[in-house]
Amino acid sequence: MVLVAAYGAMVEANVLDTVTPTFWVPAAALSAVFLGMHLVIRFLAPFADPALLPAVALLNGLGVGFLHRLDLAKATPAERAELATFAGIGGRQLAWTLVSVILAAGLLALMRDHRSVSRYSYTLGLAGIVLVMLPAVLPASISEINGAKLWVRVGGFSIQPGEFAKLALLVFFAYYLVRKREVLSLASHRFLGIDFPRGRDLGPVLVVWAISLLVLVFEKDLGTSLLYFGMFVVTLYIATERVSWLLIGLVLFFGGAYLAYVLGEAIGGPFANFYLRAEIWLDPFGDPYDKGYQLVQGLLALGTGGLFGAGPGGGQPLLLPEVQNDFIFAGIGEEIGLFGLSALLVIYLLIVERGLRAALAVRDSFGKLLAGGLAFTLALQVFVIVGGISGLIPLTGQTTPFLSAGGSSLMANWLLIAVLLRVSDAGRRPVTGVGGKVARPAGGPPEQLHGAPTEVIRP
Repeated sequence: MVLVAAYGAMVEANVLDTVTPTFWVPAAALSAVFLGMHLVIRFLAPFADPALLPAVALLNGLGVGFLHRLDLAKATPAERAELATFAGIGGRQLAWTLVSVILAAGLLALMRDHRSVSRYSYTLGLAGIVLVMLPAVLPASISEINGAKLWVRVGGFSIQPGEFAKLALLVFFAYYLVRKREVLSLASHRFLGIDFPRGRDLGPVLVVWAISLLVLVFEKDLGTSLLYFGMFVVTLYIATERVSWLLIGLVLFFGGAYLAYVLGEAIGGPFANFYLRAEIWLDPFGDPYDKGYQLVQGLLALGTGGLFGAGPGGGQPLLLPEVQNDFIFAGIGEEIGLFGLSALLVIYLLIVERGLRAALAVRDSFGKLLAGGLAFTLALQVFVIVGGISGLIPLTGQTTPFLSAGGSSLMANWLLIAVLLRVSDAGRRPVTGVGGKVARPAGGPPEQLHGAPTEVIRP
């Protein structure tokens, strides 16, 4: 939070040519929120990984600081010095942070053992599918923003249900794959040194592939489609340890995406939006003032930032459409440069690595798949948004975790962190107690916990 306060001071120095006496207030408010979350973790998950909360707090704090910087840029020179600390998008993001942290703390209090959530796996799986498909069946006036149907808007309130769907679907995937991993691990034949599964076992993969293509076509978003299919295939790989599933997943996804591109060129219709995004990706400077404007401005912002950036508050982020959401990484990159963006990516990498470490440490198979899937999902979401901004893949409607404005993304990702903290607590909890007696993890004997999928590890 000292870094967040210093960032706020530098922003004001560059935008206002002075530092106001209240520059430290957002950082102080965030410090109180995160200190409260720290105390909750110490009481409810005392063995949880201590690096997760500080890393997430830094990203969240910088996001709030940058959004407040946008508020300063939008205000007139006469209004800037008097701009309230809790006004504008920065103030709203501060409020959403409070709500998100409270939800994460509540989840930790309710879910005292991560395995208990497996009892609701099929219900969560159905809820996840409904949440994924809901924007696709709603009218575009309610669900579509910037060409992608990812939202549900009612009055002045909007929510992105897909952010919560990924958590529900991951619980279902982890439960299902624990039950079926022996069958899915069977090989039918060997090709180029790789064991491929039996044809009859491809059913679940084909079903998820079909759903991801429906998302791609009807919700007009490559990122969401890649996120759902990718997290299923990787969870399947973690469960079976067969590289063949990764190869099959890559062939299916990129084959489906190419088919959607060809159909978009040939017949248009529901495939037209994806074809347009692919064309912009292939040649963004072909129409830099209209269709390719957003991507071109993002690339110019990153190029302008160079190695060290223009300094906090020294860039021109308002030239970027949707800089508070999709393109916040480019807006920040213009001001902190390649070195600063690399540092942010390292923080994301640290969170993902700690999540994977929790998956390795926990003693039951369900926890391993759940934590591994959550960590990979966070990594894939960062890849999808950064890849779109940098021109590596077509643009997507995904938000940058913990940085972008909006309550849906922030709440969903804080809930993701809460689950990782719970799994990490179970994995780091001592196995042996006083006198060498075996100490069971919290929640009762693992093999008798309401039918939760478990694995007895013998010494």
